[in-house]
Amino acid sequence: MTTSPIERAADQFVTALAQWRVERGMTKKQLAARMGFDPSYVSHVEGRRHKPTEDFARRAEAVLGAGGAIWQRFQEYDELRHARTAGLHRDPPVPVQWLPPGTGLIVEREVAELAYTDGAYRCRVQRWLYNAGVEPVTRYLAKISVDRYPHDPAGSNRHHRENPLTFDEMDVHAFAGESDAAEPMIWRVKLDRDASKEIWLMFANSRGQFPLYPGERTTIEYAYTVGEEKWGQWFQRAVRLPTRSLTVRLNFPESFEPQVWGVEASLAAEVPVRTPLERRTEGGRAIFEWSTDAPLLNARYRLEWRYRGADAPVYEETGPPEPALPRASHRMRGIGIIQRGSDLLRQRARHFQLPREGAAARNAVTRLLTSLGRLEDLHEFSKGVGLAAPQIGVPVAAAVVRPPERDVDPVVLLNPRVVGESVESDEQYEGCLSFFDYRGLVPRPLRIDVEHARFDGTRVVTTFERALARLISHEIDHLEGRLYVDRMEADAKLIPVAQYQQTGRPWDY
Repeated sequence: MTTSPIERAADQFVTALAQWRVERGMTKKQLAARMGFDPSYVSHVEGRRHKPTEDFARRAEAVLGAGGAIWQRFQEYDELRHARTAGLHRDPPVPVQWLPPGTGLIVEREVAELAYTDGAYRCRVQRWLYNAGVEPVTRYLAKISVDRYPHDPAGSNRHHRENPLTFDEMDVHAFAGESDAAEPMIWRVKLDRDASKEIWLMFANSRGQFPLYPGERTTIEYAYTVGEEKWGQWFQRAVRLPTRSLTVRLNFPESFEPQVWGVEASLAAEVPVRTPLERRTEGGRAIFEWSTDAPLLNARYRLEWRYRGADAPVYEETGPPEPALPRASHRMRGIGIIQRGSDLLRQRARHFQLPREGAAARNAVTRLLTSLGRLEDLHEFSKGVGLAAPQIGVPVAAAVVRPPERDVDPVVLLNPRVVGESVESDEQYEGCLSFFDYRGLVPRPLRIDVEHARFDGTRVVTTFERALARLISHEIDHLEGRLYVDRMEADAKLIPVAQYQQTGRPWDY
């Protein structure tokens, strides 16, 4: 039986609600209690016995922290519902975003800027705060950390032990209130270590106190300086409070010829930020800016850069004397490729439910193609190159493969599985973006038959041969939680890329 668009939209809303509830480990009763509803109400909505309202959707989004997924599904459903009943009764609008009971401080907007001037970095952070709690706020915790060699923890620790960050050099200043009536904020030390500081910014100064009372808003701004000899080439913002808008800005001399990219980090993975950075030039300065709305709580967003100009400061890859990870892995990690050792590379990817999840599949493929483009800017892949979604931190069954022939469009694979292969096989050296410093001799069939899906859910079988068969097999292995080392002979050894003699040459058949 065919369902209408509005029924499909309602199903998609209920599916998103149930998936996020399970993801957060909540029963229907627990979710209802957090949302302030009768315990049976969530069951009625999930069972399609009650229609969701705007208030219900907002509360579910706030409690489950779904990154906008639940709210988006409601909006799609609501637009269809009211398009069909134009001019009839519509739910009264909810005037403000509902927040879970007990919510405290909310960051309505944050703008964090890092500027390089005369051998030092000056960091300035502005936050627009709203007290959604029931108690006055009298202080705000600011965390400051440096890492001169982020890919070499041992070298960085030694460097900061010998050259500790000090409050005297940092020149910390803080203010609260609008610029025309801003009050200086005194600050107190909470933590003082070689490479990290924590300070309480007090809503007080020598003239008195000015707490932020429930229901009130204010703006705070704090700034500090760190010399270039202690600041690595990265700037990270961690979302520690519910935040509605985040903007990160870098400001460098244009003559440094800076190149900047962004990474979203979590406990499981690092992936490129989902939207591109914007660049503009003002008065001889190169300004890079990146923004996001409703960032997830505990997410970390990091901008990294390198300088190419002749007069730019020189940054070593590592702190002497111990070597860091090989440079090739640094480059892959720097653009968001998950590296060997992550549990994500050993998990079977989730298959899409197509066509229902067609939009999610298209989004995953778009991200893969974007990352593939960045890869090809870094390295010449004469043998072709492939990328699986788990390698960019997305545990779904999607992969893209660019054949050795540069004028051929990439192959897109959704929910693929090998359904046939030739008896004939060969051994060739393979590399992997997730440990790019080595090559290994891997046996694979010369022909494979792959069943895979299109976005509309139809399944097809495609035959791939020789180099393309090897590339496709490699990526399907990733989606099944395998690495090429699992297919090597027991006595085979990995070869460091520095000793590998076939870089830049296609496979020989």
